[in-house]
Amino acid sequence: MTPALIGLASAHAAQGPQRANWVNSWQGSPTQGATFDTKSCPSDVGVQDQTVRNIVSLSTGGDRIRVRLSNAGGTMPLRIGAASVAPSAGDGPGLEGDARVLHFGGAQEIVVPAGSEALSDVIDLPVKSHDALAISVYLPAKTGPATQHFLATQTSYLSDGNQTAGGGAVAFTRPVSCWMFVSGVDVDAAQSVKGTLVTLGDSITDGYMSSAGKNRRFPDDLARRMSERKGATLAVSNAGVTGNELLTNREQAMFGVPVGERLARDVLTQPGLRAVVFLEGINDIGDKSAKADDVIQAMQQVIAQVHAAGVRIYGGTLLPFMGSNDTYHADYGTPAGEQERLKVNEWIRTSHAFDGVIDFDKATRDPAKPDRMLAQFDSGDHLHPSDAGYEAMAHAVDVDAIVSGLGRH
Repeated sequence: MTPALIGLASAHAAQGPQRANWVNSWQGSPTQGATFDTKSCPSDVGVQDQTVRNIVSLSTGGDRIRVRLSNAGGTMPLRIGAASVAPSAGDGPGLEGDARVLHFGGAQEIVVPAGSEALSDVIDLPVKSHDALAISVYLPAKTGPATQHFLATQTSYLSDGNQTAGGGAVAFTRPVSCWMFVSGVDVDAAQSVKGTLVTLGDSITDGYMSSAGKNRRFPDDLARRMSERKGATLAVSNAGVTGNELLTNREQAMFGVPVGERLARDVLTQPGLRAVVFLEGINDIGDKSAKADDVIQAMQQVIAQVHAAGVRIYGGTLLPFMGSNDTYHADYGTPAGEQERLKVNEWIRTSHAFDGVIDFDKATRDPAKPDRMLAQFDSGDHLHPSDAGYEAMAHAVDVDAIVSGLGRH
């Protein structure tokens, strides 16, 4: 289900006569609060009379921005007392320059209904590709379980009271490992940016086991490749959710609803959507012992929905996972699961169901042991890549083919 989006009309009205080219430059797909690790992210209990400062990295730049705040996973109306955006000073919660107040239909305060999101009015704030922004949200009243993206691989910060106008390490004394109440930043980009490419997936797309605070997820590396390209490019929007599956809900709400249930919100409604890179299915095989035929059927449904929107979708083969049956992945890396993975990959490569194939399996596997990742590409858990492995994934994407192939499916 797509959450209601409020504040959109005022954002459009503020655009003025110039030709707008809105793309999604950063996304943190929102999920419900969870009790997995309250110490590192208080999303299960929420916050009250506190400011959360989220640090996010843009994939592409532009002259104007708008910010999407989210109560998509909330159980009660969310009162936002104030919100701001500013360039991040780098490591830590400090700001580079003055904070800019976010308005919603001209108002600084807004109540976002449960299950909804709010898009800010447009702000004239020039930004560059890979700039880091600090988005601060003050919550004066009890929020209930907090909408979050629990695996940020980036430190955010909490302070007491309203610190949206500034503050720093003295005020923001509590680091947290999640993004809270913010789900996107749109940028009015140069006309050479031809739209948004969404990477849709699970923890491998989300960047689990990559270096924290370094933006080494494979979509980050892909965004760097895009920004280095001469001529036409695309913004890269990361819709990865750790633990996500195609077929069923996981036991923890932080893993998100199945792909088909979040497709409209996280993918199809992103501004300027032109292409999707899709990588899911390994959790269904590893966590639920799903059969290849069921995974393929679910993939076909995703493909059909993306094609119905007139958008091209590129399928990624499932990475090797033998050896990954550790404490956290006890049901992964089995011989039976490997057979299902191989069947899914054969279908991805030969069915022509996707508009193109990205062979992540081939890019990361050990040629001598093709059911395992190459050692230098392995984070150590034999399921998730290292920084070098994520970079290899990004280089497996034919950027030129995707950009030159833009157009309705």
